[in-house]
Amino acid sequence: QVQLVESGGGLVQSGGSLRLSCAASGRIFSINVMGWYRQAPGKERELVAIITTGGSTNYADSVKGRFTISRDNAKNTVFLQMNGLKPEDTAVYYCAADRYGTGWPTPESDFFSWGQGTQVTVSS
Repeated sequence: QVQLVESGGGLVQSGGSLRLSCAASGRIFSINVMGWYRQAPGKERELVAIITTGGSTNYADSVKGRFTISRDNAKNTVFLQMNGLKPEDTAVYYCAADRYGTGWPTPESDFFSWGQGTQVTVSS
């Protein structure tokens, strides 16, 4: 079992920044890749970014150049730094853990543990 807890969401104006955190606990040795998803109202869940245990990263085109995923292995925490936020970034953001590391884009079915989500709202 792996437990994931997100934090750091909130309300920000367009062009602003937020930093999301995801703290992992439990059987963390089973984690190969960590990812951030988001889901806006009425839309499908979208994979935003992933980071491997080795630190390799991938991003959705919609956030490339604006978002940065990173990890602090000592603290078992993954971060999503979001800069240049746009109203279309408004969504509930979820972190997720994957044990396979099949590459980008990671199939949603590969993620075996999910956080509860944190709301990000960007006003225009």
